[in-house]
Amino acid sequence: MQGTESPPPPVFTETQKPSVQQQKFAIRLSLIVGIMMLLGKTYAYSITGSVAILSDAAESVIHVFAVSFAAFSLWLSLKPADESHPYGHEKVTFFSAGMEGMMIAIAAVYIIYVSIAKWVSGLELQNLEEGTLFTVGAAVINAGLGGYLVWQGKRNRSLVLIANGKHVLTDSWTSFAVIIGLLLVLWTRWLPFDPITAIVAALNILWSAGKLIRQSVGGLMDEADPAYESQFRKALDEETQKRDLNYHQVRYRVSGATMWAELHLLFPKGTTLERAHEHATAIEQALKATSPVYLNIITHLEPEEDHDQRHREIG
Repeated sequence: MQGTESPPPPVFTETQKPSVQQQKFAIRLSLIVGIMMLLGKTYAYSITGSVAILSDAAESVIHVFAVSFAAFSLWLSLKPADESHPYGHEKVTFFSAGMEGMMIAIAAVYIIYVSIAKWVSGLELQNLEEGTLFTVGAAVINAGLGGYLVWQGKRNRSLVLIANGKHVLTDSWTSFAVIIGLLLVLWTRWLPFDPITAIVAALNILWSAGKLIRQSVGGLMDEADPAYESQFRKALDEETQKRDLNYHQVRYRVSGATMWAELHLLFPKGTTLERAHEHATAIEQALKATSPVYLNIITHLEPEEDHDQRHREIG
């Protein structure tokens, strides 16, 4: 309700409260699997000399660094609000997604550079059958892990997990592309299929990196989310109409797993403060119950008659 005090830390209901343990487990699992994939792909590159496999391994290096930063971001985002951060620390999740996108882009550029350099200097490949088997195993494992991370991220409204999961899925698609390239080399004995596959995979990685960075910038700039706004306004319309009330000045922003909203409720002339407060509280509770994330809402109560004139006078 109205007031000048700092907003309290979010207090989740049982249906809204993200599972902290599940999120931490997902991040730890991602890090462990990432290290295992890196070791496996590095070994596959060492025995084959395939630049396509090298591109796959390079992305795994980035993944290990990215998930380490994601783990820090998750830890920080779960800290409660304090005097220096009255709105909490959840916006670090957008920064984390942007950093991960930047690192993925760097990996893609490196892959393109190495692919062209090896193509020009001369291609030498060996033990492709064994290297292909390692890549197949990595692709399957990463596909399962990426799907799990995205599912947990959407379930807990965690941008950190969603970004990390999408990165892992990108890694798996890269691996599948590499597999196709390796199979083409095995079937045709035409070695340039190897660097061509690596370059195509790198371009796909760049596209994914761009989307992550775009999402990060949008979050840091408090960009409107049409899906959130549509659901929020639908519930607000229903609650105000059943009480014959109007509203305006709706604003909101989303920070990770929390949505901050404020609006003005307009009451008929003569409505007592107690009655207006009762209506506002009921509306707030109804909005929180329908919100897909934790909702921290502030309502400003004002008379409907001449409210435009009053705002002009104050302004």
